[in-house]
Amino acid sequence: MPRIAKIYVTAIALLAAISGLLLYWSAPVVSQSMLEDALLLCCLAVIAEFLSFLMPKSAVGSFGFIPFFAAAIIVPAWPSVLSVVLIKAFAEIFTSRQMIKKTLNVSAYAVMELTAVLVYLVLGGTSFRAIPVAHLHDLAYVTRLTAAPALAAFFCASITNNLIVTAAIALSSGRSIGEVLRGNHNRANVGLDFIAVPLIFVFAWVYAAFGAIAAATLWVPILGLRQVHRTNLELEQTNEELLELMVKSIEARDPYTSGHSRRVQQFSLTIARAIGLSERQIEEVGHAALLHDVGKIYEKYAGVLSKQDKLTPEEWAVIQEHPVDGANLVATMTRLRDLVPAVRHHHENWDGTGYPDRIAGEAIPVASRIIRFADTIDAMTTERPYRRPLTEAQVRAEVLRCRATQFDPTIADRLLASALWQTLFAPASNDRSIAPMAVVGQSEKRQNRSDVIKIARGA
Repeated sequence: MPRIAKIYVTAIALLAAISGLLLYWSAPVVSQSMLEDALLLCCLAVIAEFLSFLMPKSAVGSFGFIPFFAAAIIVPAWPSVLSVVLIKAFAEIFTSRQMIKKTLNVSAYAVMELTAVLVYLVLGGTSFRAIPVAHLHDLAYVTRLTAAPALAAFFCASITNNLIVTAAIALSSGRSIGEVLRGNHNRANVGLDFIAVPLIFVFAWVYAAFGAIAAATLWVPILGLRQVHRTNLELEQTNEELLELMVKSIEARDPYTSGHSRRVQQFSLTIARAIGLSERQIEEVGHAALLHDVGKIYEKYAGVLSKQDKLTPEEWAVIQEHPVDGANLVATMTRLRDLVPAVRHHHENWDGTGYPDRIAGEAIPVASRIIRFADTIDAMTTERPYRRPLTEAQVRAEVLRCRATQFDPTIADRLLASALWQTLFAPASNDRSIAPMAVVGQSEKRQNRSDVIKIARGA
């Protein structure tokens, strides 16, 4: 772990310790029953902690936060924080993580619980144990009395915990916080968060109104929900890894294509955000961009991609078949069929001079139009044996020149006016000294190697 990440973890641990001590010194006297409640609730989290699941981008997920948050509103005092620290530390003993990561996990949960307790108290929340027994069994009454501060406490604590862990992952891996957040908080995770919020409240009410045995009984189906969520995450991660494997197998054929698909994906994501697409549309554009050259995996392209001389008309005709082959290949995967049009038409031009179907204008899928930009920008900004990468000004001039011929004019205008345009020219983290041409990889480089204008124009 980098030194800055270790300093960060140390600071979080000190924050947790100091805040916990302040809460202890400022809190009223707590009863033995409050200590027992906090410990029993957090003990229910032990099973969840041992059944934690791996999320994308190195994060780890667990349903242990449900009894932890329940403890924060049943016993909104230092015993809840202490119980969370003890249980989390106990669970971390049995993991193979480095000590610095164990410290981070325990500290992050301590800060999370502290946040939940403090927000709940500041907003006027009442300990469930302080509610008269005559009213405690009335869920509607308890909801009116405590739901608002409880929900606010849950959201604030969750955000705090996520930011602490996300920042640590970003510092350790060198990725941006935004990238880590997008990887770990997809639609499935957001949906689960919405389900969990009322579930926490009901779980706390069942414990307070009906006792620990009733709460433990409710805990069983909650763990079942966790297993379903884990399965969905694993399937999604497997799909992502299969996509990566397919792309790497294509790029392994030819050094000129190394890293091309990943760069085109990153450019496409940036362009999609610049023109204001929704998060779901951006995700689909990213997947399509990653797979845009997947058709080249077929053996008939091997000789063409490795050829050093100029392509013959027959060979050029073969290379123009890769969008259709890619679309047909993607269509065999049920969960990717929505990407078929984007892959098939990523070489179409706005004026109808592209291939394979020579469609024009808005008949071209938006994702294909975006990939067309990204593909071309990658060609112009990578170093070639016969020229240096084009500058931002040169690329801008080419985009303007090809506006309404190769490129969608609306996307061109929005992209060039966006603040995200400059980020396309940030220093790359991977080697871009050898990369494919935007249109068809190395083969088009040999077709047009002397003319920068043809790089942008394509075939």
